[in-house]
Amino acid sequence: MHDLYAPIVRAPAVLPGKRILAIAGSLRRSSWNLLLLEAAAACAPPGMTVSIYRDLGAVPMFNEDLEQEAGGAPDAVKRLRREVRAADGLLFATPEYNQSLPGVLKNTIDWVSRAAPDDVLTGKPVAIMGATSGRWGTRFAQHTLRQTLHATECLIMPAPALYISDAARLFDRSGQLSDEATGNALQALLASLGNWIDRVPSPQPVGRNLDT
Repeated sequence: MHDLYAPIVRAPAVLPGKRILAIAGSLRRSSWNLLLLEAAAACAPPGMTVSIYRDLGAVPMFNEDLEQEAGGAPDAVKRLRREVRAADGLLFATPEYNQSLPGVLKNTIDWVSRAAPDDVLTGKPVAIMGATSGRWGTRFAQHTLRQTLHATECLIMPAPALYISDAARLFDRSGQLSDEATGNALQALLASLGNWIDRVPSPQPVGRNLDT
């Protein structure tokens, strides 16, 4: 574990067995949001495991013709849906492009929210954060992402918020989060997500859609 986390006071442990699927809304190999999720995986509270989904680039552009030809969804989408279904909660880290969320992330949500024998998003606990090298901390993107996820009937954690600006200053040359205040805020968000999962009802498949 990176030395950053040694002086940080860890948040209280959450109930054990929390599996978090983390998704970065960027395909760039060294994106700030992917690095942020890697920091989250490194400092997750006891009882929580954060797994980063790293195959978002394989998800094609949403196309109902492709959906039908593939018998519900392409294999890459089916793999992602299985990961979402198995997770106790989701953690999104989004950049901001033109005051909105990236197309790759919206496309991913459009696919995952589609038809299935059971609905993998309805009732799923979700937390949102974002990082940018700019000044505004992905506020517009996070707002738009909340709106999109609200339509899928996810259970979006209302607080705390984490809007990371000037990201280049907060990560060292090796890509490790090196800002103590940001590390503390990230740990607080993860602990809150664990508690959010404990508080909200367990997701109940409602059969809203029809694919596998």
